[in-house]
Order: sequence, then structure tokens, then C-alpha cells
Amino acid sequence: MFFLSDMLNKKLKLPTAKEALPGRERAIPTASKHHVSKRPLHRPYPEGLEVAYFGMGCFWGAERLFWETPGVWVTAVGYQGGVTPNPTYQETCTGLTGHAEVVMVVYDPSEVSYAELLRIFWESHDPTQGMRQGNDVGTTYRSAIYTTTDAQHAEAVASKEAYENALAAAGRSRITTEIEPAPAFYFAEADHQQYLAKNPFGYCGLKGTGVACAVPVPAGA
Repeated sequence: MFFLSDMLNKKLKLPTAKEALPGRERAIPTASKHHVSKRPLHRPYPEGLEVAYFGMGCFWGAERLFWETPGVWVTAVGYQGGVTPNPTYQETCTGLTGHAEVVMVVYDPSEVSYAELLRIFWESHDPTQGMRQGNDVGTTYRSAIYTTTDAQHAEAVASKEAYENALAAAGRSRITTEIEPAPAFYFAEADHQQYLAKNPFGYCGLKGTGVACAVPVPAGA
């Protein structure tokens, strides 16, 4: 009983650098092309595109939301926000890498705004649950936005404040989403890329709060 309790506590608490698994110097093998669009997963991307990162719990269903969004050029799943370099899926599941499951979204800002991506993010999961998402429990399932520009960061923070007000009005808890400049993104293994396109009846635990999110329009937009 103590062992199970200890393991659960580790999964709900981010590891220190001393506690984290060592990882490896080289990237783990992954896919080269998107299973649906056939576009390259890796840089360089076409000029004018921007990159955003979202953690919403299990990345299988979250990725599908974004690859189906008009204006999104390509998506990929991976691990971000932790300590262990080049982790594997099995390693992240232990909670001893510190990473969240994240979707990388490469999008054309002339076709879809970052504000719209934020709206999809907030409305498609429950950002109030801390180190879990529904029945998926652990640090890997935490809610996170990792930004790649100052403008993204400002929009993300403003959207969090606006959505927190909407949730409070609906009697919901405070948001636990972390918003940070994007750390290193490690691509997940090939079988996790576009998983629900390959496995249409696969697991998807996404569930929003039912509260709409009106993302503030940035000044000058």
C-alpha cells in the first residue's frame, strides 16, 4: 500500500533534477511526415508560419483537434516542460522526466489566429484540474501553454485571465494552466504521431468544461 501511495505522489509532483531520469543525448526515432497531410513534421517550415505548443492531457485527441483546424499547416506530439533530455513515452509515464504531453501546432497566422487556437485550447479540456485531466492522472497530463513569441505570451496570459473570470461566474475552480516561454520540444515516437488517424476508435479523454471562452483581441489586431 505504501508503494502505491509513493508512486502516485511521484506522479503528482514534478521531479527535481536529481530525481529525474537521465535520458539520452540523441533524439529518439520518430516519424518524418504527418500521417494525414503528408507534410514534413520537422523544420524548416514554410516562411510566414508560426509555432505554438499546447498541453491538454493525453496528446492523442488534442492533436486531432488542431490538425482538423483550418489554417493549421502541420501538427506533432511530443514532450515538453521537463528535465530529462530526449525522453521516451514509457519514461514520461513514470512522472520522473517532468514533461507534459504536448501538441506542436504549426499554423498560418493569415488563416487562423493565435486567439482562435487559444479558444480551442481552453474550451476543449478542463484547465482547473492540476496534475490530471479526467481519469488521466499525473504530471504528464497537466495543462500548459508554451509560447514562442512575446505576443503569444501576452495573448495567452490575457486569455487565461478572461477564461478564469468566465469559469468563476460558472462556479468552477481556478485555472492551474502553466504559461511559460517554450522549452525544448522532444518529438514523441512515430506510433504516437497522429494516433487517432491511425486508430479511429482509439482512446480520447478530452472533455471541456462547457464554459465558452471569449479570447480578448490584442490591441492593434
